[in-house]
Amino acid sequence: MAAQQQAVGKIKVTFTQAIRMLLPYVRDRIMEQIKSVSLIIVYLILFQTIVLQMGIVEASVISVGLSLVIVGLTFFMEGLMLGLMPLGEVIGIKLPQKSKLPVILAFAFILGMGATFAEPAIGVLKAAGSSVKPWEAPLLFLLLNKYANYLVYAVGAGVGIAVMFGMLRFLYKWSLKPFIYILISGLVGITILGYFDPNLCALTGLAWDCGAVTTGPVTVPLVLALGIGICRIAGSSGDGAAGFGMVTLASLFPIITVFTLGAVFLGDVSKPMEETAFFSKGNQSKAITLFLSKEDMTGYAFRNASIESQLALFGGDKNEMLAYLNKLKQNDSKRGEVFGQEPDALECWAALYGSEDQQMTVFNNDKDAVKDAAIHYARLVPPIKVFDILNRNGRAAAQAIIPLTLFLILVFIIILREKLPHADEIMLGITFAVFGMFLFNIGIELGLSKLGDQIGSKLPSSFMSIEMKEQIRNITNFKKETVQTATTSEGELKEFFYLKTGSDYEEVPYYERGHDEEKAIYSYTPTKGPLYGSERGLIGLIVVLIFAFIMGYGATMAEPALNALGLTVEQITVGVFKKKVLMQAVALGVGTGIVLGVAKILWGIPLVFLLVPPYILLLFLSKISTEEYVNIGWDSAGVTTGPVTVPLVLAVGLGLGGQVGVVEGFGILSMASVCPILSVLSVGILVTRRQKAMLQESSKIVIKGGNS
Repeated sequence: MAAQQQAVGKIKVTFTQAIRMLLPYVRDRIMEQIKSVSLIIVYLILFQTIVLQMGIVEASVISVGLSLVIVGLTFFMEGLMLGLMPLGEVIGIKLPQKSKLPVILAFAFILGMGATFAEPAIGVLKAAGSSVKPWEAPLLFLLLNKYANYLVYAVGAGVGIAVMFGMLRFLYKWSLKPFIYILISGLVGITILGYFDPNLCALTGLAWDCGAVTTGPVTVPLVLALGIGICRIAGSSGDGAAGFGMVTLASLFPIITVFTLGAVFLGDVSKPMEETAFFSKGNQSKAITLFLSKEDMTGYAFRNASIESQLALFGGDKNEMLAYLNKLKQNDSKRGEVFGQEPDALECWAALYGSEDQQMTVFNNDKDAVKDAAIHYARLVPPIKVFDILNRNGRAAAQAIIPLTLFLILVFIIILREKLPHADEIMLGITFAVFGMFLFNIGIELGLSKLGDQIGSKLPSSFMSIEMKEQIRNITNFKKETVQTATTSEGELKEFFYLKTGSDYEEVPYYERGHDEEKAIYSYTPTKGPLYGSERGLIGLIVVLIFAFIMGYGATMAEPALNALGLTVEQITVGVFKKKVLMQAVALGVGTGIVLGVAKILWGIPLVFLLVPPYILLLFLSKISTEEYVNIGWDSAGVTTGPVTVPLVLAVGLGLGGQVGVVEGFGILSMASVCPILSVLSVGILVTRRQKAMLQESSKIVIKGGNS
């Protein structure tokens, strides 16, 4: 009988049957991610190919990257649900029962930091430093390059502090309003003061954007799971605001810690200055502090600065500079410190970007060698270093997830003294989370960041002429006799020639600086634009702003977290605040915010003028709103910054900023966060008034009925 029961209790499933059972579930999870990603991706691709009339460069690589984003997110989210979130919720329930307040707060702080390091979008911050010039924004350059890890630690510390205060709120049932009044007043004051210091002013956009980056797919679910557990113990799980407010704190405290980090290093950097003055002998002691070494600074100057600035490094002595390059040819380790570990990095730089004197020094006065190298490197497509990509992103994924997991498990074993519940499921979830983040990080590097940077750098073609740097051409055996002259309507002379490519003839502008008569080479970079109207014309600028609004609106409507928030709010308000109304309010707010963020980049508007007024208005709206809607409204900003939206919007902003020549391209995410809070609180006030009017009307009917 026992054997029969055992046989009944265990059901043997073959591998084929298991696959058949799992496939529908896997398909549903993948389709969920495709729905959240596909809308914005398709929109960006169609906009670039149809509106901007340009193909997608490296389309096959980007396609692979986007596929990895979808698969990676599927594994990652499944891993969170199976592994980290159950741990967070159980700890939230049992920790207050078995530990004192100091232990709870220490746990909350470490959890907040660990969750931040595990955020997929946090790596995008580290990659954002390449677009910032050290002479234009020294402090910003320092924090995004040399001290990029310190920046991440500062953001993590901010989230850790936020989770501590969130735990205190849940335990003692504190209102969110006092936190908003104090934090926003302080941040508005810091932002206004920062406007008067050029280094802090350049840091403002990054600081406020860091608040948006923290509220991603790791921090929000894990912290909310912990909060729900605490609320159950505190007896507030039935409260409509239970679980809300934590996202708001996790958005605001990191802004303070990033500003604090900036203030710490402010005295170590010089004021923004002209490029040549930055590299001059008199400023080199300050300039070196922004780099890892003097060699690192020298390599940066050769790759990114003008020949005048390169000479300034050597006190204006050309012979000393050329002697230095000659030494690099003979010293492999020194050359690696300056130009990187690629064996032909020096030759590639000299052939494509070096002056004639620098080329002659590197190529031993062999003009033919320079000519051959220029043609070779101009046509060379940089190879994708598969091993480096796998190694780097695999290490990053493990470092992000495993320490956080070990910490949670140690809390279970040492502090709670309990066995791990469903250990096999949790281990499987953690494996999925690491593997998913690994794939997602590769997808960001190869797909999302490339696509975002590409569309951002191409956007200005709608209102101005831009260089298509990826299409640089070298025409050999070029003769000046083929050049012709045309006259513009203003009487200005323009030189050009016709280039035959296949059966077509292309009109190419001629510039004296691109012609090397000795080598008979003409080098030029094709230009495109303005596509709509005149240079810097209103029509082209409107096209960019419309693009920005649709991108923000569409990406937000596709966010799964917004749909979940809408359902929660509809339940809390007993159907008065409809899910559809909330989703529309948030999406319209994000679209408007991204338009304002793009306008900041296009016209170089200081972020303080765009951020301070809405936050001051929000203080007033929060004062007259109910606690319920304050929690909902301020947390709604967190759902707008998903794992796909953040890398894309950051990349678009930085690409656009680099093309139009602004100091930094940050601030779009911060505007995309503040505007939905405004729209949700405004709608909440209207809903509350309507609700009161309905109650008053119904009470009048009851009174009349009673009198009759």
